[in-house]
Amino acid sequence: MTVVETPAFLRAADPVLDEEERADLVGFVATNPAVGDVIPQTGGVRKLRWATKGKGKRGGVRVIYYFHKETIPVFLLDIYAKNVKENLTKAERNTLRKRIPLLVEEYQRRNIR
Repeated sequence: MTVVETPAFLRAADPVLDEEERADLVGFVATNPAVGDVIPQTGGVRKLRWATKGKGKRGGVRVIYYFHKETIPVFLLDIYAKNVKENLTKAERNTLRKRIPLLVEEYQRRNIR
C-alpha cells in the first residue's frame, strides 16, 4: 500500500520522530492501513497510537491519517505527542470532514489517465 506523507504531517513529524521511527511508522501503516481507530465526525479519518523510543504507546505520539480504500494511498495528515494534545478539537474534526473528500478527489484527478 502506498503512503503519502502530507506537508503538514512532515512538518509535525520532524520534532517528534527521527528518520528511523518515521520510516518504521510509514512501513507499519502501509501494511496495516485499517489498524487505527476511526475518529467520529471526520469522514473516516483514523488515529493511531504510536510508541516512540523510550516512551511506549502511552507517552508516544498520535498519528492522524486517512485510509479510503485499496485503490488510493493512505494519507498521513498529522502527528502530535500525546502530552501536547490527547484528541482533535471539534473544529479540527470539522475541518478534516470537509477536506477529506477534496483530498481524494484531487488524488483521483491527478492519477486517473
